[in-house]
Amino acid sequence: MNIKTITLYKIAMPLKTPFSTHLGTVKDREGIIIEVIDQEGRKGYGEGVAFSSPWYTEETVETSYHMLKEFLIPKMRNADIKHPSEAGQVFDAFRRNQMAKASLETALWDLAAKKEDISLSKYIGGQRELIPSGVVVGAKTKEEARRQIEYYLESGYQRVKIKISPSNDYELISEIRRFFPDLPIMADANSAYSLDDIEHLKRLDDFGLLMIEQPLEYDDIVDHAKLQKELKTPICLDESIVTFNDARRAVELGSCKIINIKIGRVGGLGTAKKIHDYCLDKGIQVWCGGMLEFGISRAHNIALASMEGFSIPGDISASGRYWEEDIILPEVTVENGMIKVPDKPGIGYEINEKRLNEVSTSKESIAL
Repeated sequence: MNIKTITLYKIAMPLKTPFSTHLGTVKDREGIIIEVIDQEGRKGYGEGVAFSSPWYTEETVETSYHMLKEFLIPKMRNADIKHPSEAGQVFDAFRRNQMAKASLETALWDLAAKKEDISLSKYIGGQRELIPSGVVVGAKTKEEARRQIEYYLESGYQRVKIKISPSNDYELISEIRRFFPDLPIMADANSAYSLDDIEHLKRLDDFGLLMIEQPLEYDDIVDHAKLQKELKTPICLDESIVTFNDARRAVELGSCKIINIKIGRVGGLGTAKKIHDYCLDKGIQVWCGGMLEFGISRAHNIALASMEGFSIPGDISASGRYWEEDIILPEVTVENGMIKVPDKPGIGYEINEKRLNEVSTSKESIAL
């Protein structure tokens, strides 16, 4: 792909509203922005979505930066990557570190689409011009959750995901159902339960949830299959799905009825597309999850969610949901519960250079 230079930015911005789960609260978001430039001067952008600490996966901003600088970028010097779909095979020389791999791989997809003068959505086979938008509520109290939901529904969001744990699930969902009887609700457990909680979880069948996301261990597939047999509510797997084979095995075992596809978690757009295609063939619903992203990753998610199999509104909210000012122009907006899929080349958004420089804590360019 004739890459000339790769620039790594570390950035940090405060969230407009702290985001809480039973695992902790995020007030400030760090990340990595990848800029690849080819010999003709075209630029492609990716984003590293690991958090500052390893609470979601084992990766962090620092470990991702280390992998990019010391392993992934040097590996590209000796690899003849003609198409971004080939990058995953090159990066397979190193185990895991999916978010680091995805940050560089997605920048190559953006660059390739721009080279072809086509939107990234169309380049990967997207069909939708509008995608439905959902929102995540990370509140500490049921009163706070209710206030947030009221605000987001007024803003047009079509479904709500709430964070639950054994100490607050039934009471929280019951309160939400009392005020919003017809609201499409997802419940995200972030591995807060065990098989000992089967009877407890069965009580949640009363609420007609769209799904319970990742109730058991973050790396489990087998026990989720046992649990799904006991529940009417569909189980959605998130953290357990890190590779295409994870998705295939989960479907074959009956571990879930829904899969959350996150580009960063599965190592890039190439694998995300492959999981989407497999699930579409097998009749498994998929949706696009979020990582409290900045605008570049949000743009990649929009392109992915434009594909045929994404039948459930994803965690793709407006930029203003999280940031006072994003690093892309125009910012992502939600109108009547929908997000317009850009039709400009690549990710379809320009980089807000002024804002990127304001929030950058370091910048390093590496020649290939």
